[in-house]
Amino acid sequence: MLDVHRLRVLRAVVASGSVGAAATTLGYTPSAVSQQLTTLQRETGLRLVERKGRGIEPTAAGHTLAAEAGRVLESLSGVEGLVSDLRAGRAGSLSISYFASAGSAWIPPIVSVLIQEFPDLRLDLRLAELRGDEHSHPDLDIFVARPSDAPERDGYVMHCLLEDPYVAALPIDHPLASRSHVSLTELADDHWVDNDFNRGPCRQVFIDACAKVGLAPDFRIETHDYPTALSFVAAGIGITVLPELGVGSQPGVAIVPITEPTPVRYVYVAVRAAVASNPAVVRALELLHERVDTSSAVSA
Repeated sequence: MLDVHRLRVLRAVVASGSVGAAATTLGYTPSAVSQQLTTLQRETGLRLVERKGRGIEPTAAGHTLAAEAGRVLESLSGVEGLVSDLRAGRAGSLSISYFASAGSAWIPPIVSVLIQEFPDLRLDLRLAELRGDEHSHPDLDIFVARPSDAPERDGYVMHCLLEDPYVAALPIDHPLASRSHVSLTELADDHWVDNDFNRGPCRQVFIDACAKVGLAPDFRIETHDYPTALSFVAAGIGITVLPELGVGSQPGVAIVPITEPTPVRYVYVAVRAAVASNPAVVRALELLHERVDTSSAVSA
């Protein structure tokens, strides 16, 4: 492989017309420039310069290689600029995978800041429930785990973001709607609205809590997301239980904390170790923690 530095020397000699002028431009001695030219000729097997009087003159091959070297050096300058941008988080891409309730609560304001602070950054946002790619390796992966599961993932650094308790969503005229808290067993005789999308860890946390008190919910309506389930609750069709983060705002629904026991899901973010120090990734993680803190303060 040709030495880029020697190509730069050749280009300077051709552009300036002499070894001495090239040496002045590059800040080298004339002998150092001559030595670099000699080595480049040996590497290429080409005669790139020839003597003319007291100076030298590029050959046709020297002119051709110098012209091509100019294009190579220009491309290399662009690559060096890209590296600098990537190091500063100003370019490249950032992939974030998230589950639905985290997406609606946290992702939009985070993205709003990122596109302002890193305008050349391409964002790849992936809803985990719809991803369908078990081999995906996002830069940031926001996910849910059950309390008994200690998540580990090769190539990632894990951060626990939130302990998210479950609450009961009741029609506003429900007899228990004004209570400060309610136990699962007090809801045993109600009609229930299911709200789970993929029968994953979020649902299992709830099912485990029901099993502890011997409760088998009577699901009359099946939905696949929290907003739809809450709409059924507002219509007086039944009740539902969901994580506090997924509540949002729904008129006609009373939200009551659950006790005895309180189901809790753990929300984590996995940061791909290879990009953990990238400024855009660092900033995204900072913003995520800020959003989590804001959500926790509002719910408190």
